[in-house]
Amino acid sequence: MNPPDNNIKLLVLVGVSVMLLLFISFLLFFISVQRGKYRYHKHLQQLKEEQQELLIEAAVRSEESERLRIAEALHDEMGALLFSAKLHFQNIRLNEEHEDNSALYNKGQELLDMAIQKIRGISHNLHSSILQEFGLMEAIRHFIQKTVDEHLIEASVELENCYTTVPRENAVSVYRTVQELVNNILRHAHPKKLRVSGTINATSLVLTIFHDGEGLTQQQFEELRYRKDSMGFKIIQNRLILLKANLQFSERPDGYYIDLYLPV
Repeated sequence: MNPPDNNIKLLVLVGVSVMLLLFISFLLFFISVQRGKYRYHKHLQQLKEEQQELLIEAAVRSEESERLRIAEALHDEMGALLFSAKLHFQNIRLNEEHEDNSALYNKGQELLDMAIQKIRGISHNLHSSILQEFGLMEAIRHFIQKTVDEHLIEASVELENCYTTVPRENAVSVYRTVQELVNNILRHAHPKKLRVSGTINATSLVLTIFHDGEGLTQQQFEELRYRKDSMGFKIIQNRLILLKANLQFSERPDGYYIDLYLPV
């Protein structure tokens, strides 16, 4: 074989090697750029999620602060005002010439008593003092006992008392979520039976609300929580995001179940 032929083959081999190296270098550069873009987009997504969580947390804390402010105003201002009105009623000298005065007076006093009790109930519900003093489970148990009319609905509460949450904002969010769900059931489902139960394991707290009324499926909940007029479900959804919790609706032969899974 002639030397020129060897030189040509060598040049071809070198050229192919250079092209192969250039191709590999380009491929590695392309992969590196794509990985950089992926990391960048992932970082942006993480920042968005963190920002969303911060916004939701701020909204929930703002809501609780507003609830506390309203509770204090109701208790300190309206409660004192109505109680003072009641004392004035009690000191009125009735005119015996008008037979209706006594009945009107008694009815006015009855209405004032009802108003005072209503305001105390609202103040207690907003303030959640039992939640602060005795914990989440006792607060839920007390809420069910005070809210559900035992003459109309057969209600039961089965909760483990060993659960504690840190920070306190998590317990407040769970409590408000249970409140909203139970109130929705009482308003719209018209149940005859209601049961709230809770268990805790190594990884999660599971709160279950059962009722035998007109309930929701998971698909219906997914549709409702994105509707503009479903403010209650939107609030629940925000709390779930903040808690990193999951809510599951299901229908079984004995009724409807709502399971709240909260990581611990």
